[in-house]
Amino acid sequence: MNSDPRELYRWATHMGAWMRSAGPDSDVVLSCRVRLARNIEGYPFVARLDEARAQDLAERSLAVLAELALSGETRIVRMRDAAPLLRLMLRERHLISRDLAPSEDGTHALPGRAVAFGVDETVSVMVNEEDHLRIQALSGGFQLGLAWQRAQELERRLETALPISFHEELGWLTACPTNVGTGLRASVMLHLPALGMVKTELEKVFQAASRTGLAVRGLYGEGSRAVGDFYQISNQITLGRSEETLVSDLEALVQKIITFERRLRQWLLEEQRAALRDRVSRSIGLLRTARAMPTEAALAHLSHVRLGSQLEMLEAPPQEALNALVIQVQKAHVQALFQEQGGEGLLETSERDRLRATLLRQRLAER
Repeated sequence: MNSDPRELYRWATHMGAWMRSAGPDSDVVLSCRVRLARNIEGYPFVARLDEARAQDLAERSLAVLAELALSGETRIVRMRDAAPLLRLMLRERHLISRDLAPSEDGTHALPGRAVAFGVDETVSVMVNEEDHLRIQALSGGFQLGLAWQRAQELERRLETALPISFHEELGWLTACPTNVGTGLRASVMLHLPALGMVKTELEKVFQAASRTGLAVRGLYGEGSRAVGDFYQISNQITLGRSEETLVSDLEALVQKIITFERRLRQWLLEEQRAALRDRVSRSIGLLRTARAMPTEAALAHLSHVRLGSQLEMLEAPPQEALNALVIQVQKAHVQALFQEQGGEGLLETSERDRLRATLLRQRLAER
C-alpha cells in the first residue's frame, strides 16, 4: 500500500469489516481487540536490535506475512516509506500504535518498522514495535471470543514459518516484563454516554475495573484520553493466568457494564427526558450547521447523536454510518476524504476543522 492521495481517498471511504459489522450488544460495544506480543528466536529484543538486524527481521517476517495472504491479500506498509498522512490514518484505524510511528515525520521511524494487514482489517501484525511481532485481531460488537479466535489462528500460521521465543516456565518471552506469560492484551471499546453524564457512576466502573486487574483507557488505548464517551477496557496482568481466563474475566466485567449503561440510559429517558432531548437536539443541530468543528467537539456531539438514535429520539443515519464517522472525523481521514488530488503533508488545524464541518453537514443533512 502506498501514499498516493487517490488511494488514500478510496481507503478513507471504506471502513474495515470490524467497523461495518454491528455484532451483538453494538449499542454499547463498538469493537473488541486481542493483541499478542511475540518475539523471534535468534534476535535481540527490539530495543537492542541494530539497523541491519532490524531490517533482516522485518523482511523475513513480512515475506511470511505476504505468503499467508491475510484476509485474501496482505497489505504491507513500511513506516520509513509511508507519508505522514498514511501513518496517521493507520493509527486512526487502530492498525498501528503511536509507538510504531511515534512522529509525523517519517525520518524518525526506526529501521525495520512495518505493519501487515488483511484487506478487511480484521487481522494485522506490527513488526518491530516494542516486540518483534504484535499480532492483532478485531471484531465488531461484543465478540471478544471471535477476536481471540482470529488472533490464535494467525499465531498458529506464523508459528509454522517462524521460530517464536517460548520458555517452559515463563511462557511467551516479551520485551516488557508485564507482557511475559501469555503476551495477551484483550480490550473492548465501549460507548458509555449515559455513564458519562453521571460521573459518580462512571467512577464506579473505573474502580470495579481496577479491582479486577483491568485498565480503563481512551479511544486509542494506552496514553490516550477519553473523548466522545468512548473508552477501552483491557487486561493488565499476563503472567500466571491462562489466555482463556483473561478473556473470560474481561467478558464478565464488560457484560456488567453493558447492563449498567443500559439501565442508566433508561433512567435518563424516564427521569430527565427533556434535558436529554435538548442535549441531543443541540448536538445534531450543531453538526448540521457548523462551519468549523474540532475533532473532540465532533466526537462529543456524535456521541449524543448516537445515543439519541438508539433511544429513538431523532432520525439519524444507521449506526454503521455513525460508527464510520467516529473514524472519518479524525484529522488524517478528513484530509484524505477532501484531498483526492492533494499532497501528502498534513493540513493546518483550521483547514481540517473546516473540512470536518463540511463532512458532518453532508453526512447528517436532514432527510
